[in-house]
Amino acid sequence: MTPTALMPPRDPFATPEAEPGGTGTTESAAADNPWPLTVATYNIHSAVGTDGRFDPERIAAVLDEIDADVIALQEVPLGGSRQANVLELLRQRTGFHAVAGPTMASAEGSYGNAVLSRYRPLASECIDLSFGSREPRGAVDADIDCHGHLLRVVATHLGLKPAERRDQIRRLLQAFDTDRAPVILLGDVNEWFVWGRTLRWLVSHFEAAPAPRTFPSRWPLFSLDRIWISPRNRLLQVDVHRTPLARLASDHLPLVAHIDG
Repeated sequence: MTPTALMPPRDPFATPEAEPGGTGTTESAAADNPWPLTVATYNIHSAVGTDGRFDPERIAAVLDEIDADVIALQEVPLGGSRQANVLELLRQRTGFHAVAGPTMASAEGSYGNAVLSRYRPLASECIDLSFGSREPRGAVDADIDCHGHLLRVVATHLGLKPAERRDQIRRLLQAFDTDRAPVILLGDVNEWFVWGRTLRWLVSHFEAAPAPRTFPSRWPLFSLDRIWISPRNRLLQVDVHRTPLARLASDHLPLVAHIDG
């Protein structure tokens, strides 16, 4: 799996560059303070709603409702000869930076994860989490410069089988190789069992975090979508975005978190 964003490879020890035109004054620093930051994760189900209709504009409208600063997306059509590029549409609609993480790619169309960010990504890479003959899976690992505050965002979509998820979480946790920046792990973890080993390992690494139900969107029963941050004390609040439009636009509801500096 290879990165599709036009960015340099990850350097975990890089120092964020200053934004052009910065004054360096206390007043400018206060104006550029990104905290509290709003992040979200949203499985958009290929932009096919619960009514069976393909409608990327509805997904864009839900993102407008959320008004997050950083958004992890799963099941995103990335464009091809027979496929609309939903990520590009969402990038244009939000005006955000976009990082694509295809997990399946062909001339006819690519598909996978993505990150949309109000703030500039400095570097990104794709982590291949494929397991045996199962559907290819992966994560987008991006360093984001929030006005000089470095934030590491890892957006993923795990597999359907327990053994698959355990293997994927082992590999993801091994990737968190530096404490130079806060790490946010978010996405659709596909863990149906509250006490499954996947969740126990994640809680051991990140500490427990609220897990409201997000699936299925019309009558949520399962907490498949999760947001964790290390250090844990920076996580202020986690909520499900429940609106009539969100219940219609995808089979998952967006999960939204507020993070302090």
